[in-house]
Amino acid sequence: MKSVSEHEIRTSFVNCSKGEAKRLPMPRSLKESPWADLDFLGWRDPAAPERGYLVAEHGDQLVGVTLRLSSHRRGLLHSGLCSLCLTTHPGTGVSLMAARKAGQAGRDSNSVGLYVCSDLACSLYVRGKKVPATGGRLRESLSLEEQIDRTTANLTAFLGKLFR
Repeated sequence: MKSVSEHEIRTSFVNCSKGEAKRLPMPRSLKESPWADLDFLGWRDPAAPERGYLVAEHGDQLVGVTLRLSSHRRGLLHSGLCSLCLTTHPGTGVSLMAARKAGQAGRDSNSVGLYVCSDLACSLYVRGKKVPATGGRLRESLSLEEQIDRTTANLTAFLGKLFR
């Protein structure tokens, strides 16, 4: 992902009002973000831990999404596997997060959810730049580049659902 400014981030949000986007907290270490290793920029709100934010290149535009930690924590059959990067985090390392859809569908309270690394650091886990406290990465025969491609394809599919 290329480096983006705070202004670009704030104007990219598709599922909240301009006022909400203007007030949302920016990541504390935005300037130090490892841009070359990021498929998306993700962060949680330290003042409201049930909120998260994700910004990614989608098609030819930057798309920002507000996320909410689902009140329905994890389903009984969920194994703690992130649906974006396939990193396992037994316990609380994977959260079900929901994003309100863009446009009228979102105003009608429709949303899309996914199980994702609670710290939204999927890109770093895939590249081995960050190691989960427990669990880990599945042993795969795919190359690192193929794993990154799969992660971005999963992200693209999730973002696409926000516009349907």
